[in-house]
Amino acid sequence: MTIQEATDLIRFSPDPAKAVWLELGAGGGTFTRALARLLRQGSTIYAVDRQPLRLEPVVDGVRIHGMQADFESEALPVPPADGLLMANALHYVRHPEAFLERLFPLLQTRHSLLIVEYELTQGNPWVPYPLDFARLTRLAEQVGYQTIRKLGERPSLYGPHPLYAALIESSTT
Repeated sequence: MTIQEATDLIRFSPDPAKAVWLELGAGGGTFTRALARLLRQGSTIYAVDRQPLRLEPVVDGVRIHGMQADFESEALPVPPADGLLMANALHYVRHPEAFLERLFPLLQTRHSLLIVEYELTQGNPWVPYPLDFARLTRLAEQVGYQTIRKLGERPSLYGPHPLYAALIESSTT
């Protein structure tokens, strides 16, 4: 997927203020760069992956801090984030409800979750714990979110199940 395709998939209107985002499972950085295109200059993304990251320190005026860590088991030394991006990463988490609840201390009271997953209901070796949009919606509700919307879909290069992007927002009250 190109950076432009990733940007189009996750396109949303972020808070116009400078923001701090946390990305878990950054991989090669395609979605890191896509998110940087959408955030205001001067914002910061903390990109985390188990593998060493090779990311530019600044993309479109957004600072990128790469961290090698296992986001499921290691403490992450990051400031409270305004948003969390997980692109093709949540499907590796066996217990996503408990995992998301553990992330709350890393997030501001008012925050957004930007999730990219496959519209898939049965696991396989590459997507062991799938989260189709219906399951993600139930998961979000279980952990206390009230606003979730699908941003877009695109065909997958790896099979018949499309990728989708969803924006989950914490309550404004």
